[in-house]
Amino acid sequence: MTATGHRHAPVWFDIATPDAPRARRFYQEMFGWPVNVLDQTYAFVGDEHGQPTGGIGQAGPDSPYTGIVAYFQVDDVDSALARAERLGGSRVMKPTQTPISRIAAFADPDGNLIGLLSR
Repeated sequence: MTATGHRHAPVWFDIATPDAPRARRFYQEMFGWPVNVLDQTYAFVGDEHGQPTGGIGQAGPDSPYTGIVAYFQVDDVDSALARAERLGGSRVMKPTQTPISRIAAFADPDGNLIGLLSR
């Protein structure tokens, strides 16, 4: 546990792809993930109990990123994103409220994409 009480393990993952239906089929067949399609642009994928652990989304021309991003839980997405920028990271996705959490993403100084999530 960290000083804020959070574990270092990712709490969510997101795969943004130009062909979400293909990616959903691939990962469902590859890992046996249950897929819950929310709409044409996003689907939850889950564990063996059906609990969502990540998602697969349709990347378009305005998408903040493509590829896979691990999300880490923080107390406050806005302040964590500001801290990442002070440390040399760069904002990739502004803080956004979703139905289940507040999220944002940044690139670290080497260009690795990292997601932030607060509930």
